[in-house]
Amino acid sequence: MTELVSQLDPRALRDAFGCFMTGVTIVTSVDPDGKPVGFTANSFSSVSLDPPLLLVSIANRSSSLATFVGGKGFAVNVLTEQQRTISNTFARPSENRFAEVAWFEGLVGSPLIRDVSAWFDCTLEKAVEAGDHTILIGRIGAFGASPAPGLGYYRGAYFTPAATSGQLPTNPDVVISAIIEADGKILLVDDEHGGAKVPTARVGREGIQTALKGLIERCGVTAGTGSLYSVYEDERNGTQNIALRCPAAEGKPSTGRFVELRKDCMESVSDTALRQMLERLAEETHAGNFGVYFGTYKQGHVQRSMREQLQ
Repeated sequence: MTELVSQLDPRALRDAFGCFMTGVTIVTSVDPDGKPVGFTANSFSSVSLDPPLLLVSIANRSSSLATFVGGKGFAVNVLTEQQRTISNTFARPSENRFAEVAWFEGLVGSPLIRDVSAWFDCTLEKAVEAGDHTILIGRIGAFGASPAPGLGYYRGAYFTPAATSGQLPTNPDVVISAIIEADGKILLVDDEHGGAKVPTARVGREGIQTALKGLIERCGVTAGTGSLYSVYEDERNGTQNIALRCPAAEGKPSTGRFVELRKDCMESVSDTALRQMLERLAEETHAGNFGVYFGTYKQGHVQRSMREQLQ
């Protein structure tokens, strides 16, 4: 699905990252003198529900780096479609960005911008150096959300999901796949073409986690709910596919069989996209360096997993 290159052009890499659609946030805190500080970021992601953790990254060249790394906490404000001006305000140098926005102090202590789509007020759990950025991991102490649509960012430009929703599928079929792993093996089951696949199910109103749990139970194994490994659109079937790695205790499943996680053992997997995903997993398992794939069933990119890097 992806092509490895020995030398990476920074501009091309930045453009490639821009192919991943994100939201737009303002990350805020207070300096030692109690003055509010903040910056615009789209490098925001949830990390964990238990404990409640999220992450965002800040450039090491940022003038407020010391405040965020050495402070008690920070807040993430998810902007709405109507707050593009606020994003621009916090993206450029300014003596007092907060003079141009309405805000209030959160329960945990960081500035919260009014009328955002969602906000998360956090204590600083950990700061991790990562190349030219530092990853801030926050433990959520309070949060809020509203029905207001969030502001999007794609290929270097803003977009408004609500305004373009008419051009997108309103109810895309979501397919969940469980890559059940045990002692260097994965569980394969028969598919409808006479080949093999990983356990798969369509997601209904019950949601992804419930669907995944039911899928694992039907396989007759004991496995964790897993970590995200691949997200891709399959235009052939009109589906959005989500694959998760699910660690399990080896045993005899009620359906399917465990096979060695090696590229030469994946020949029975009839779906090309799934076979390439499992071949990538075999390579990454051998190297001990995992990533998450985003794209289509034909092409996309691998984003290195923060969780794997932080363990």
